[in-house]
Amino acid sequence: MKKWILSGIGYLLIVVIGYMIYSTLFQDDVAQTEDSHGEHEVVNENETDSHGHGDHQDENPTGVSEVKVDLIVEGDEMRIALTNLKGEPVTNLEINHEKLLHLIVVDEHLDQYYHLHPEEVGTGQFMVKHSFKEGAYKAFVDIKPSELSYTVSPIEFTIGNIEESHAHDHLEVDTEFQKTINDVTVSLNITSFKVQEDVTLTFSFPEGTNLEPYLGAMGHVVILDEEADNYIHVHPVSEEDTIFATSFPKAGIYKVWGEFQINGQVYTYPFVIEISE
Repeated sequence: MKKWILSGIGYLLIVVIGYMIYSTLFQDDVAQTEDSHGEHEVVNENETDSHGHGDHQDENPTGVSEVKVDLIVEGDEMRIALTNLKGEPVTNLEINHEKLLHLIVVDEHLDQYYHLHPEEVGTGQFMVKHSFKEGAYKAFVDIKPSELSYTVSPIEFTIGNIEESHAHDHLEVDTEFQKTINDVTVSLNITSFKVQEDVTLTFSFPEGTNLEPYLGAMGHVVILDEEADNYIHVHPVSEEDTIFATSFPKAGIYKVWGEFQINGQVYTYPFVIEISE
């Protein structure tokens, strides 16, 4: 009887010890397998994420514009070269108001304003001749690529041997919005002077004014902030009216140029306004 009891206890101890050893070994294998799977997933995530961001940066490193603009000014000749991010000439330009390229040039004081139209002279190459007075200028190349993103940015250049450019005086804000050029008067009505609001600019001419289409529209409006860093080109809301809709991205002082053709001549009317918060 005692032998049976002792044998039973011995057998039970063997089973318990064997189970404990098996359980310990099995859990270690499971833990090692889970750890190995976790490391593999993290590595794949990092590799995929890094590869994806790299492709995105290669395609558009600035995140803003996919067209590079180079401007060379020699004497009275201005040459413009357009290339994509691979350095290839840009050729997919759409005609925008009768022209492939509009070139706006202002001096550092925003006193002089020029709207030029360089002609295409080669693949992605444009040229125009114009004489500027000695001074510092900013140029804005206004194009509409059909397949590439593009943002107009100022390009600085100088004419003559001038000293380092000095900041211009603050613009004086107009208190009356009426201007006369060559005996033709225009009145400007602005619906709002608040930042980031929808704004309507209405240019009114005396009855009987022979207003003619200019570059496919009844007028054009170009707006620059006081530092000539932010460029806004506005077209009429319809083909018959001299009404323009826009908005201002930030508070500050802006200069507005309204361009209209009257009796075969282009008139440019400048206004200075202040936009508040």
